[in-house]
Amino acid sequence: MANKSKQIVWGVRREGRTLWTRNAVKGVSVRGERRKRDGRIEWRRWDPTRSKVAAAILRTRDDPSTLLPNPGSTCLYLGASSGGTVSHIHDFVCGADNHHGGQLVAVEISPRMVRDLVKLSDRRPGLVPVLGDARKPEQVAAFIRGKANWIHQDLSIADQAETFVKMATSFLAPGGIGILSLKAASERSSEGDDNSRFQKAERILMESDLLLLERIDLKGLEEQHVVFTCSSSTGN
Repeated sequence: MANKSKQIVWGVRREGRTLWTRNAVKGVSVRGERRKRDGRIEWRRWDPTRSKVAAAILRTRDDPSTLLPNPGSTCLYLGASSGGTVSHIHDFVCGADNHHGGQLVAVEISPRMVRDLVKLSDRRPGLVPVLGDARKPEQVAAFIRGKANWIHQDLSIADQAETFVKMATSFLAPGGIGILSLKAASERSSEGDDNSRFQKAERILMESDLLLLERIDLKGLEEQHVVFTCSSSTGN
């Protein structure tokens, strides 16, 4: 990698406005992303216009490492879609052949998308695809090994903040990090403009037992999206 690159956590680097993850499956791109070699290590470009987590890493005012799980963590991804962002998280949480011993439970309600996740998991041990409703803890509990160190929710539903609080309360470990990617368009049942919908979600998070750490506007990378980062209380 170029000298100007900076390690965020193991397996994640930033070069200017570009993010890269250490590819757990050498020679394979997941959705056509660019790859490059640095000696025996291969890196995959993590596109912030196609991943809310990547966009939040670039936009956060905090240390970006606080938004990411450590290698070997237990992670829960609610609304995994076909697995683009999931694959980048897997790169460093699990690594090649899951040599870190991580677990990434990816929940998705669309059977077609889950087929893509299953194909992804064939080459990525530690990735657990789940066909289920990410709003229902009972459909997730059987697949996750205890509490999650890191949760990301990206659902196109109404009541996104309420769902996030419920799922984080059920699964987030003490001191764990929760990331809510909130889409204004999915909250159109609420009155007011986009900002008022974001403010409503922020209020719901602040009134919960979670600790709201930051509100990150993704304008310019993901329109009408805000990411909220939270932590569970270490006293839980």
